[in-house]
Amino acid sequence: MMHDKDELCRQIISMYPEIGECGIDVNVAFDQEKNAWVVDLKKDDHELKHHLEVPDADDCMEGKQCVSLGLEIAQLKKHIQGKQF
Repeated sequence: MMHDKDELCRQIISMYPEIGECGIDVNVAFDQEKNAWVVDLKKDDHELKHHLEVPDADDCMEGKQCVSLGLEIAQLKKHIQGKQF
């Protein structure tokens, strides 16, 4: 089942509340060509685009962790805080 981009965005924010806390703007769109969701995270001059495969998006919607997205969010937070590797 294809999910609505707004409900997927809300689910991501509910699973990763630090996104809202650190003021990252989240945009979700479906890329027909790649058959994947593109999650675009922005904060100030930092930006991260993450491709979320449909099965991973399904897992997110079922309340399971979106592991790859979670890792990307953690990495983006480190960049914002000036703690990049």
